[in-house]
Amino acid sequence: MSCPDCRKGTILPGEPTGSIAPNGAYFAPGPSGTKSRAVILLTDIFGLPLVNSKLLADHFSKKLQCDVWVPDQFNGNPPFGVDSMKFPEKAGDKLEILPFLVGLIPALPALIRNRPSVVFARDKSFIEALQAEKKYEKLGTVGYCFGGSMALKLAGTDLVNSAVVCHPGPMSEQDVMDIKVPSSWVCAEEDMTFKPKLRQRAEEILASRKGKDEFTEYEFKDYKGTTHGFAARPNLGYPEVKVGYEGALEQVVQWFEKTLPV
Repeated sequence: MSCPDCRKGTILPGEPTGSIAPNGAYFAPGPSGTKSRAVILLTDIFGLPLVNSKLLADHFSKKLQCDVWVPDQFNGNPPFGVDSMKFPEKAGDKLEILPFLVGLIPALPALIRNRPSVVFARDKSFIEALQAEKKYEKLGTVGYCFGGSMALKLAGTDLVNSAVVCHPGPMSEQDVMDIKVPSSWVCAEEDMTFKPKLRQRAEEILASRKGKDEFTEYEFKDYKGTTHGFAARPNLGYPEVKVGYEGALEQVVQWFEKTLPV
């Protein structure tokens, strides 16, 4: 927890090529004039200050040849600073409870201001305003950790056409029951929030809908050696984490190519 080098593994290499748009979101543009599809990327609890989300947006914009937007979910005040916390980086690592609690205390006001119901309302308003202006034909969302929970909730609305949920934060069985669009799930081997029992239950719920209602396509992929956060904040020094991170990138691209065809 104390060593600066311990935190460097969670920062992805590279410099963003997009920009902050007038609406406050990070914007990674696709080819000029493209309207057939776009992607909304929802960040983890570190928000826009963590460069990783911008680099992910750039990657998806290039691979999918479409606009990618990263809204400022926390109105410029994410609950945790980039260097304020250290979480487990690979399967087998344990969360250090005392340092975690010490780091959590100063974040409590921001966590309350940015509770899930408030952030979801922001995300919803952002998408409604964006679509009123841009009128994309199809819209996908991919979310990581906290953002994964928001992507899951958006999958239960008419605002998006496809969703990728990466090691989500707090969620409920009802959120899964409410899903209305194709969903792809990026799962860690060990996850302190999306625990094995809940992960299994989510897949059971989606499987149980086959033939009983307007079934939406889904997939679950598990990545060995990984832990919560690996798809957004990987320590690429661990071979299995690197493989998992790269697999998750490809999973997102393939899912949107399949469910948001041009």
